[in-house]
Amino acid sequence: MVVVMQEKATEPQVESVVARLVEMGMDVHRSTGVSRTVLGVVGQGQPNKALIEIMDGVQEVVRISEPYKLASRTFRQEPTVVTVGDVRIGGDEVVVMAGPCSAETEPQVRAAAAAVRRAGAKIFRGGAFKPRSSPYSFQGLGEAGLRMLHDAAKAEQMALVSEVMDVSQIPLIDKYCDIFQVGARNMQNFTLLRELGRSRKPVLLKRGISATIEEWLLSAEYVLSGGNTNVILCERGIRTFETATRNTFDISAIPVVKKMSHLPVVADPSHGAGRRDMVAPMARAAVAAGADGLLIEVHCDPDHALSDGAQSLFPAQFDRLMAELRIIAPALGRTICLESSSRRGWGS
Repeated sequence: MVVVMQEKATEPQVESVVARLVEMGMDVHRSTGVSRTVLGVVGQGQPNKALIEIMDGVQEVVRISEPYKLASRTFRQEPTVVTVGDVRIGGDEVVVMAGPCSAETEPQVRAAAAAVRRAGAKIFRGGAFKPRSSPYSFQGLGEAGLRMLHDAAKAEQMALVSEVMDVSQIPLIDKYCDIFQVGARNMQNFTLLRELGRSRKPVLLKRGISATIEEWLLSAEYVLSGGNTNVILCERGIRTFETATRNTFDISAIPVVKKMSHLPVVADPSHGAGRRDMVAPMARAAVAAGADGLLIEVHCDPDHALSDGAQSLFPAQFDRLMAELRIIAPALGRTICLESSSRRGWGS
């Protein structure tokens, strides 16, 4: 349930309500909005609604019907903005994250980072551990790849997002990355999600390949319930009966999720279709549908890439796409990076 405090509720009143709820065996997550404090109440217990309603400072107690409590709009009306350095995901700006599917060589990674930054991307993306359908496919370079990605991102003054596949990898990836990416295959790896909930670094959570929107939001709930409020949802296409594309890119999920949840939503058109010629149209459509950002694969020589070359854009194609997005975003009241600029605050 959700406890909405009065607009002028004092801090002691809020703390008293929290203490009573904890006494009843509940976990309490606090959200401070523009005008009032909202307490999200979750747990296995059965709190006495009537007792809470009569406490000083309480305006109303609302039972949430959705199984995802902390991710719902009922818990938090205002959109959540996830901050990474000086980049704000979920605000007025459409944030573009771009880079190669996998780190392959130092020159390849450096060239990709320079190309996407020059075009206006604000976050560098790249994989070091690659979960592949075939055990014989390129599996990534591991820590050596992470080091390449980190150094390239740092040189271009960008944040870095990379995939974590297992609980044991969290300390290593935390050392090099600014955002943990949870891939589609791990969307329901609840042990991993619980552990990421203990982190305070942002988590980019991709939708599972056959997941419903409710299942996707419940996976986000695992991270949120651990205390990590920095969750970014990512629509990356789902499996349907269609064979013309690698996946079916569910653009409709973007406005649906933004109505159901306060969490920012980004789109991955590269995996959504799996074809280079469809990435730009899908990216344009995603921004038009309200996406807060894009995750796009860019490679300087995609025809010889070790993974996902068919869906990776050439730098010139990415430049053109960014120019197109600069026309679309303002029509929707959004902004997008106009040019590469100095970005500070990533640390070491």
